[in-house]
Amino acid sequence: MRYILVKEFRSFLNSLIAYMVMAVFLTAMGLLTWVFPDTSVLNYGFADMGTLFSLAPYVFIFLIPAITMRSFAEEKKSGTLELLLTKPLSDWDIVLGKFFACFFLVVIAILPTLIYYFSIRQLGNPVGNIDTSGVMGSYIGLLLLSAIFCSIGLLASSSTPNQIVAFILAAFLCFIIFTGFHSLSSLPVLASVAVGVKQLGILHHYETLSKGLIDSRDVIYFISVTALLLLFTKTILSARTW
Repeated sequence: MRYILVKEFRSFLNSLIAYMVMAVFLTAMGLLTWVFPDTSVLNYGFADMGTLFSLAPYVFIFLIPAITMRSFAEEKKSGTLELLLTKPLSDWDIVLGKFFACFFLVVIAILPTLIYYFSIRQLGNPVGNIDTSGVMGSYIGLLLLSAIFCSIGLLASSSTPNQIVAFILAAFLCFIIFTGFHSLSSLPVLASVAVGVKQLGILHHYETLSKGLIDSRDVIYFISVTALLLLFTKTILSARTW
């Protein structure tokens, strides 16, 4: 697995993908958090990072599929995946290696936003007047959310040799699993099971963590969904129908 992880991560760093992802994410979040009047924390009147954590998932819906779309699709199209499968690596080594390479890249993109926390903390009146537990819970939720999006992206990439199709499919699935169940729960016909339907989606669990409530049920949900999606990817890879 380490071989695949290092290989994939180096390929990100040797291309523009890593730098474009980090630049786009940090620029978008910086503008939304500090510059645009409708979302700027400077116009809130209180120390809060809600803008970052409420809008970052929607940015990731497009950025993470852009990272993962080439993971399997490019190798399937160029024929290098068959060569990779001849090496003494298990299917799980390949899947997990590519997953962690994508996930670590997202983590590196998120890390600079810690500057926002310390900046807002200093701007608070009095200094330090910020919900630290809520911020830490939100970061945990954002990282777990990123893990699910990465696994969705890998699943989409393993399903097609076309990178554009993989990107569109991954972005669509990320959007559906993030907000789809929450929207379905508001339908009158599902009123009797609205809570259950809402809990099937990411948004419900993400919002709970954003309140600083680190509930094991929410963490288990994120880990379980990620593992299930990676299992689907491994199953497609094991089929070897290309």
